[in-house]
Amino acid sequence: MDLHQEFRNSRFFHEARIDRRSADALVGLAAGISADGRVNQQEAEFLENWIATHLVHLDDPVVNLLYRRLADMLADGILDAQESAELLAMLRSFTGLNVGKLRPSDNAFTAPNDLPLCKPAPELQWDGRLFVFTGIMAYGPRKACEALVLERNGQIGAGVSKKLDYLVVGTIGNDQWLHSTYGTKIKKAVELREMGAPLSIVSEEHWQKAVFG
Repeated sequence: MDLHQEFRNSRFFHEARIDRRSADALVGLAAGISADGRVNQQEAEFLENWIATHLVHLDDPVVNLLYRRLADMLADGILDAQESAELLAMLRSFTGLNVGKLRPSDNAFTAPNDLPLCKPAPELQWDGRLFVFTGIMAYGPRKACEALVLERNGQIGAGVSKKLDYLVVGTIGNDQWLHSTYGTKIKKAVELREMGAPLSIVSEEHWQKAVFG
């Protein structure tokens, strides 16, 4: 009898370590596959199978988005030129590499990734629209960001729900998007969007452009 749940907790601890190592490995695989500036059919199929084997069980919105988009591209058994280019951009975004720089040595590492953001980014509307902020905002304290929304007749939501119009993700601390350490707001927003809710997930940069022009 495991009175103190020692075996259970130990199993969960080791499973978490294995999942983290698998997520690290996925970043390495994506960087390696995209390093030469192209993705071929064999590489795409290998990556799809690897994610299905090692990571598809994770409750991880970004990994699941990557897997679904990859599976959609390969559904007809052919990775065409347009899909290959889209997959290359997606993998470089996932790893934090600059699409315009083909060699990893040319890239200063940036925190992955922008996969949960709406693409193309929507034009922000203000009047009566419901906003929620998450993460650390480069502009300043969250209250200051919320004040800018209120000045434009927008509203501030209490949390992420189907009524939300925009979830704004702070520029600072986006490294939390890696390895299933997403904030609960991002995770819930992705899930609601996948279920058909009309909410948008946008970057602070896009929000600032809408505010200041």
